Amino acid sequence: MENLVTTLLEMGFPKQRIELAIEKTKSKDLQLVMDWMLSHEEELDTAPASFASEAAQATSLPGRLAPRLSPTETAAPFEITGRTEEPQKEFEKPERGPEEPTKLTATVARSVICDDCGKVFKTTEEVEFHAEKSGHENFTESTDEKKQLTEEEKKEQLALIEAKLRQRRLEREAREKEEALEKERMRIRSGKEILEAKKKHDELEMKKIIQQRKKEKEDERSARQRVREQILADKLARKVKFGDGPAPINEPVAVQPDIPDSAIEKKPSQNYSEVKLQIRLSDGKTLVQSFGIKEPLSAVRLFVEMNYMDGPFNLMNSFPRKVFTSEDYEKPLEALGLAPTATLIVTKA
Repeated sequence: MENLVTTLLEMGFPKQRIELAIEKTKSKDLQLVMDWMLSHEEELDTAPASFASEAAQATSLPGRLAPRLSPTETAAPFEITGRTEEPQKEFEKPERGPEEPTKLTATVARSVICDDCGKVFKTTEEVEFHAEKSGHENFTESTDEKKQLTEEEKKEQLALIEAKLRQRRLEREAREKEEALEKERMRIRSGKEILEAKKKHDELEMKKIIQQRKKEKEDERSARQRVREQILADKLARKVKFGDGPAPINEPVAVQPDIPDSAIEKKPSQNYSEVKLQIRLSDGKTLVQSFGIKEPLSAVRLFVEMNYMDGPFNLMNSFPRKVFTSEDYEKPLEALGLAPTATLIVTKA
């Protein structure tokens, strides 16, 4: 409702008339209230006393609105609703004799003229609104009554108001359209920025993953190299310890075709210091390697891991057939019956 009153005030309608029109129409529709005021001009001029009395209390305007009257004239109440108030009369003291008292002439202010722009106003609300809106300060009370609008003038004013309303509606629609376009541009720009940020983030994550994989592979190669060196060092230490002489540090791993168990020469049990194992891989290759008789089966598994790249596996003995468990990997080769020679088969887990 405040927006409705503000809009009508900006169009030049008095506040009292706006409130009366809203009360009569029981509506907040701008067009309906405006049509009612334009079609009930005479009724508004003779508004109920409750509206007129409120305005009649302000019988004098501020000093800047003081009427320009002669010294013999007395200012009368200001006309608000279009009805003529009876001016107050002042009487001189009667002289001696039967003469009737002399009546002073009085002038009724029926309107206010803006000296700055020449506009004529009928109510104090119109004057105050115009002064606040335009900043004009020079006003003069006038005895000329503001002319009532003819039907043609009413139609012209209504057409002018409707044109202003259409113009404001078009401006509002254009402004809303521009705001919608700006929001869409911001949404698209924001979407592009989000996509670019996500792309950069994914690229950084991919680089991190690649670097991490490279590091893991490098660490794995380093670990295998350390294991190889440790195995060779252990072999050299065993050979030196048992008097077999030093062995080359970088002894290559021999890959031989399948050799029957009977072809492996068995040494007398009393001279066992090593176990010679033939290890058959799942791809058909065969590895031959010597281990200390006291070494656990886990050393054999580590040796196979260094030369077998086909995933998890198990070790089993061909005869008697046995699949070694996790407990067997802690036992020495001698205790598992693999000395002096044996054949182990690698199977996928």
